[in-house]
Amino acid sequence: MKFCALLLCLCSFAAASRAAPTNLATMTCVRYQNELIAPAAPAPGFDAINTMMWLFGFSVGKAGAHVMYGDALAGFGFALDAECKSNPGESLLDALATIKPDTKNPMDLSELECQTFASRHLDLVKSDRESADTIMMWLYGFAVAKSGSHLFEPAGLGNFEGSLLADCQKNPGRSLFDELGAIKFPKPKS
Repeated sequence: MKFCALLLCLCSFAAASRAAPTNLATMTCVRYQNELIAPAAPAPGFDAINTMMWLFGFSVGKAGAHVMYGDALAGFGFALDAECKSNPGESLLDALATIKPDTKNPMDLSELECQTFASRHLDLVKSDRESADTIMMWLYGFAVAKSGSHLFEPAGLGNFEGSLLADCQKNPGRSLFDELGAIKFPKPKS
């Protein structure tokens, strides 16, 4: 009986620790590779592509750009992997700053109206929820970087999506870039 209680506590602790946000400022490349992108025991719903999309959006937002590069995810992922394998002790934030995405086929977020984005997103949700979530993860990472935070919290995707769509409804003519910059996220304690 005591063993079962201990096992239940350990499982609860493990689930709670996986749900905690990841502070990118304290993550090294080796930890990124072992804990974030390829964890030994992935959390339910873990998606490596969505994690990479969030990091890609974060790095573009952190660099100060206002475009989404639709053809650059694979190159970004391979470049980040190579950087981290070459420098396992490097900070993940520093590694992200060194990656320069392929700039072919940019979509300027400052020229896309929020209402247009929201309508397209809702259509995509109906036909391909997985792809809609992947694009939303990029926007989520971008918005976190624009806010000055560096907390990766994949469980917050639904809240982010709801907030963004509600804000787009309130400000339909505002650019998606401006709307993403207006969303606030908690800053991590140093």
